[in-house]
Amino acid sequence: MAFALKASPAPPSSSAASGHPAGRHSAVTVAASRRLLVVRAAIHPVVPMDRLLLRAPRKRALALTVAQTLSRVKEQAKTALIPYITAGDPDLATTAEALRLLDNVGADVIELGMPSPDPSADGPVIRASAQRALAAGATADAVMTMLKEVTPDLSCPVVLFSYFDPIVRLGTASFAAAAKDAGVKGLIIPDLPYDNIHAFRIEAIKNSLELILLTTPATTAERMREITKASQGFVYLVSVVGVTGARATVNPHVKDLLKEIRKVSDKAVAVGFGISTPEHVSQIVEWGADGVIIGSAMVKQLGEAQSPTQGLKRLEVYARSLKDALPC
Repeated sequence: MAFALKASPAPPSSSAASGHPAGRHSAVTVAASRRLLVVRAAIHPVVPMDRLLLRAPRKRALALTVAQTLSRVKEQAKTALIPYITAGDPDLATTAEALRLLDNVGADVIELGMPSPDPSADGPVIRASAQRALAAGATADAVMTMLKEVTPDLSCPVVLFSYFDPIVRLGTASFAAAAKDAGVKGLIIPDLPYDNIHAFRIEAIKNSLELILLTTPATTAERMREITKASQGFVYLVSVVGVTGARATVNPHVKDLLKEIRKVSDKAVAVGFGISTPEHVSQIVEWGADGVIIGSAMVKQLGEAQSPTQGLKRLEVYARSLKDALPC
């Protein structure tokens, strides 16, 4: 798998150790910096200035796993914000900016969807988003290349949401290794049956990837206990039976499902599917969830805007409204 070239800075050295006077050392540093700019200009597209202004300040990435991140949020008596966007919609350059923006807004974990031609668990908004991304050339290789460049800028972990078919096409070992190399911390595979996770879990563990499992209102109590025990990072509680997409209200059964999970596990639980408003977020927080996952409504901000710049601005306003609905 080919990744974008990224120059590495020269190791630091003192003028005494190198034998160069300070002026000579400064000239070498400036020359190296200019060469690095030339290399970057050759391999990265030019981004318009108005979009550069939206970019969050570069941060030193925190070496936290998804589980550690959720634990820290719980210790602070907060609820994690977990936004979802589709990689490559409307293009990968915009996705890179969106990842930085969401991190800067205060996302605790970011879920990034790998576009699939057959997103069986997704509703019309994310289906359309995946089609746009694929039409724009968002291959698995291209997504990994983009992530390898962006994840060092982020202070929150990135979790890949991918259907199993793209993983099989690349090879499970190759996909897991590429995800790790790209800085990914976790994986969600919605169509991987629980009874078939063992083989892939081995590859995930080899590459320090947390495999996050889903439980739904239709999951039996016995299987729910198995899933919560096996899930890493957090337990993904799907709020409704059906596909993704905004709903008018949150399924009230979620409150009882959260209680049932608490009886058998102390792992963090994040609720997703159908959440789209600050009122939904507040309700789920009141019921005791450790995190809220917002997908379709987040995707709409980017994918249905008139331009990438407008989409990024809409995304920021929307994400901040949800963040403000969470306990401080």
